[in-house]
Amino acid sequence: MSKYIGKIKRGDIYGGLVAAIVSIPIAITFGVASGAGPEAGLYGAVIIGLVATLAGGSKTLISEPTGPMAVFMTAVFASNVTEYGLHQGMIYSFTVVFFAGVFQILLGYFKLGRYFRLMPYSVISGFMSGIALILIVMQLPAFLGHDAVKGGIVGLAKNIPELLQSVNYPELLIGGSALLILLIYPKRWQGRFPSQLAVLLFFSLLVFLIPGLGEIRLIGAFDLGWPNFNLPLMPLDHNWSSVFLDAFLLALLGSIDTILTALIADSLTREEHNSNRELMGQGLANLFAGLLGTLPGAGATMGTVVNIRTGARSRWSGIMRSAFLVILIFGAAPLIQYIPLALLAAIAFKVGIDILDWSFIKRAHKISQGALFIMYGVLLVTIFVDLVIAVGLGIFVANMLTIEKLSHLQSFNLRMISDSVDTAPLSDKEKEIFDTIRDKVYLFYLSGPMIFGVARAIQRERKNIAPCNHLILDLQDVTHLDTTVLLAIENMVDEALDFGKSVYLVPGRHFIEKRLRKLKLHQKVGEENIFHDRLSALQYVEQLANGG
Repeated sequence: MSKYIGKIKRGDIYGGLVAAIVSIPIAITFGVASGAGPEAGLYGAVIIGLVATLAGGSKTLISEPTGPMAVFMTAVFASNVTEYGLHQGMIYSFTVVFFAGVFQILLGYFKLGRYFRLMPYSVISGFMSGIALILIVMQLPAFLGHDAVKGGIVGLAKNIPELLQSVNYPELLIGGSALLILLIYPKRWQGRFPSQLAVLLFFSLLVFLIPGLGEIRLIGAFDLGWPNFNLPLMPLDHNWSSVFLDAFLLALLGSIDTILTALIADSLTREEHNSNRELMGQGLANLFAGLLGTLPGAGATMGTVVNIRTGARSRWSGIMRSAFLVILIFGAAPLIQYIPLALLAAIAFKVGIDILDWSFIKRAHKISQGALFIMYGVLLVTIFVDLVIAVGLGIFVANMLTIEKLSHLQSFNLRMISDSVDTAPLSDKEKEIFDTIRDKVYLFYLSGPMIFGVARAIQRERKNIAPCNHLILDLQDVTHLDTTVLLAIENMVDEALDFGKSVYLVPGRHFIEKRLRKLKLHQKVGEENIFHDRLSALQYVEQLANGG
């Protein structure tokens, strides 16, 4: 037993070390790309990773600044700095991060984590691929030797001719060479010496040792002192609603990103994470990120996979990762300033390529036209409109298509039985009785879950009531009764009664009867016309039909 525990500890230590090595270039890249600076990315990797590990619901999940979170915060930083200036704009931006953490804690506290696991894959694929393309395209200015362009994808597209007129070829050479190395780097080396770290060390040392390479933009000197405490503040112009909206959207984005990564971790470890605790842990981590002025974070797929595949099996791996990060960051601090910005662009470009869901993109048209439409729709809205609007719209469309399919399938479980009982779910005794009264009664049979899309089918059947004297509504095989369907049944009962028909109800299950009684249908049809089973209802109608 002690020998087994020893192996787990060694795996956790090695997993934490490799995950820390992978985190450094990614954290620096996202810190610089977002506009918050490399220190915000590095400290975000340390603080978020440690807090989420201790408080989260997954043992081996690695949390740090991620592509989706960095893309969102880039827009938040740019908007607030433009409107309020650098100092106040950054404070308001970190206030957004703080409240995003609060919202995530509330999502977990109210046990809403399971709903993030129910998103259609076509929505997830389009969303993640859209973010990947944003991340890729936004690296173009840095590749060409220019500062970031404002206005997002549209602003970048407008400035492409200007960017191409004044290319910094030494930076283009560095960025292009680094990207080529990242793309062809042997996978078997990745676990022992990550490709991101390899290009970072190589090109940074190249720039450091050969200063005459030309005008190459570097990260430059920065303050790696202790993080500053940022008290959450609202804008003085009372624009607090935009802060809460951004915070809520960031919370949703981080929650989606985290739960997806946690599911990947589950598949690798064959364990199941606690979604609600994970959201609360991530929320607490982002709350601290907002207070200490670091980038927000979420579950990171790359770091998590590396962590698990190098032996991690417990929370010690995340704790060791944060410890190694602190050692590596302060040990390498003097060299970080020599990292070329074009190199960071190459790393971000490769991250974007890895996020792209190539597998589903290549096969979506073969799987389903609906899935293809949703995936590309979400992708385009993500790029040109808004990240969370894309997810919301995608979920809405996907659910509507699913409801339409289910409604069509459930319509086959809705039968108006009058002439033939060959396909009816009747016993021999029930068929015998029905044969004697078939010209006087309609048996309206429903089964399975009745969702609101079935209501139209019920409305279409109402016209068949006219020729009969008696209507039996058989609900004993219904497993779920949607409110819309319930109201459609009420309308059918009212219409039958208005035409002078006798109506009999067979609720079956207690919860169905309870719902019918809340609409006072028992009063409309009469208590004597409510039966516990179909046979009793048929026998009663037979007795009436024979003058009994």
